[in-house]
Amino acid sequence: MQTFRTEIENQVVEKDIIDLAKKIELFQNGKIDEEKFRSLRLARGIYGQRQEGVQMIRIKLPYGKVKSNQLRRISDVSDEYSRGRLHITTRQDIQIHYVDINRTPELWSQLDKDDVTIREACGNTVRNITASELAGIDIKEPFDVSPYADAMFRFFLRNPICQEMGRKFKVSFSSSDDDTGLSYMHDLGFIAKIENGVRGFKVMIGGGLGSQPREADVLYDFLPTDKIIPTMEGVVRVFDRYGERKSRAKARMKFLIKDIGLDAFIKLVEEEQNAIEHKSVAIDASAYPVLKPVSVEAPQVEIKDQKAFDLWKSTNLIPQKQEGYVAIGIKVLLGDFYTDKARLLADLVEKYAAGEIRLSLRQNIVIPFVKEDLVPFFYNELEKLGFVEAGYNKAVDITACPGTDTCNLGIASSTGIADELERVIKTEYPQYLTKDDLVIKISGCMNACGQHNMANIGFQGMSVRTPDKLVAPALQVLLGGENLKNGKGAFADKVVKVPSKRGPEALRRILNDFEANANGKTFYEYYQVTGERYFYDLLNDLQDVTNLTQDDFIDWGTNEDYVKEIGIGECAGVVIDLIATLFFESEEKIENAKVSFDNKVYSSAIYHAYSSMVNSAKALLIAENKSTNTHAGIISQFDELFIESGKINLGVSFSELIYQINKNAPTEDFASKYIESANLFLDKVRTYREEENKLEKAAV
Repeated sequence: MQTFRTEIENQVVEKDIIDLAKKIELFQNGKIDEEKFRSLRLARGIYGQRQEGVQMIRIKLPYGKVKSNQLRRISDVSDEYSRGRLHITTRQDIQIHYVDINRTPELWSQLDKDDVTIREACGNTVRNITASELAGIDIKEPFDVSPYADAMFRFFLRNPICQEMGRKFKVSFSSSDDDTGLSYMHDLGFIAKIENGVRGFKVMIGGGLGSQPREADVLYDFLPTDKIIPTMEGVVRVFDRYGERKSRAKARMKFLIKDIGLDAFIKLVEEEQNAIEHKSVAIDASAYPVLKPVSVEAPQVEIKDQKAFDLWKSTNLIPQKQEGYVAIGIKVLLGDFYTDKARLLADLVEKYAAGEIRLSLRQNIVIPFVKEDLVPFFYNELEKLGFVEAGYNKAVDITACPGTDTCNLGIASSTGIADELERVIKTEYPQYLTKDDLVIKISGCMNACGQHNMANIGFQGMSVRTPDKLVAPALQVLLGGENLKNGKGAFADKVVKVPSKRGPEALRRILNDFEANANGKTFYEYYQVTGERYFYDLLNDLQDVTNLTQDDFIDWGTNEDYVKEIGIGECAGVVIDLIATLFFESEEKIENAKVSFDNKVYSSAIYHAYSSMVNSAKALLIAENKSTNTHAGIISQFDELFIESGKINLGVSFSELIYQINKNAPTEDFASKYIESANLFLDKVRTYREEENKLEKAAV
């Protein structure tokens, strides 16, 4: 554990890593509750696996940008601490698996050497900020959104307002009206616009997938770039205060907006502006590092299979707005590739492109800034790596989450069925190698990490029970989702549920019908004409579970009989409800407030103090067996139970005391007074708790 302490140049990261090492030790010595430790490790990108005793590590790569040196570093870390496999997620992260938790501080320190983090990659935080993978080269973009996504990532990383929210918070940036960042399914989505020569964004709010998908509302038709950070800060503050905390199923932003309405939500955001230090945050896009492609002579190469090369060019080359260059799309099966190939790819793009790749939302890789005369050379080099499969972002390019391979929540295999469906398309429907108007996605459970319910054709892992009460793996078939662009989207309908081994037959029937009857319509257009009942009738007989064979009880990708095993989900960690721990946390938050104050970051100091007071109030409410669903609920209940009854005297109501946060500007004077108020409040509630304990002991 000592080795990394002297190697980390960034003192903030060093503190994070040393703190993680200490907390692991405390947990293993029984001094931190398991649920509290789960919350802490999730916020550090450490996620429990289906397999006992090992962890998945999620590496946070903002907007999917990976430099060659970073890819090599990630590969080294995977070889040393994992098993040499890299998994690209639908949020442009990389995950590695089977990691010993005791080695995670050292792992993190190694990643930091090339400015790579795992901080806030999981848990109740602002997750990885995603963006169109073609940002900066997109022929349709009004400007490059990368500098703005980067600024947003840096502003909210470690920001105290988003460390312990009720649930995760997802943000995307789209480079054009095509909305390839999928703004309509995000908590906040930004679509690049220019009005009267001014850069800005259309802002979408409150979208989401999961078991109850919701299309985002328009928050602003146009918001100048200097307002995006203050706006998101206001939104996150309101979500942190009013968002559900007890029921995970209702704790996302979409439910808060649904419950109180968009107008009421906007009013709360506006009321929060007093607390925001910077009403305008100018983002200097010109300071963002510009990619510099290398200048190199094209080596002479021989193409051995011209037909395969021509097909690959037709599906995997992407036009680029910079003259003389193209981008190459690499279709990565299920998002999985290995470190030996990753290193060679890093070397290739460093020597012959611009030393950078982008990971895509469909779990693929984009190489930007390839000189047009280098395309044959790249094809030959990528062929050596097995990276020239045709069909990038086409119908044959199926997205799937890890499912039952490693995820606690997986109900049925998503990777196994994805592999089989790709085989079916390649062999039986080769025309779909070049079609980009059909999207197929698969998730292993209802949480939609594979984004199945926004696809044209989606499959969700489930299970079915026979009349004999035997359980078999199953797939729910969903149809009709679509990205309608510019912030609009359609979510797929649930049509039928079939045993997993009948998934390929379901796909065949859908495609056969589409081929025979669509008459040039896209799949979405055809589904709008035919509808859910039409496809229900087409597929209904596949739902029959009275005639299952032994093979139906074995899921795709395995030879073992199916067993439905669902663990505890960790997509968003829980907050520990032990009173003593909460008081201890309140002390820590006050100490954090004092550190921020000494560093003259007064807005952060104030928010730490606010969090401390909420924590302290929550401790007493839990002692009284009261519900603590939201911050706002905690504040009002504390007044009712302790202030109005006269049990605790603050001189004012708790609401008046704590809500000074959004009535005052974050000045040095106010920060100092507010921290002192948090300190005094902790003393009062702790004293009250101690007196109550004495009375209880005396009564016994």
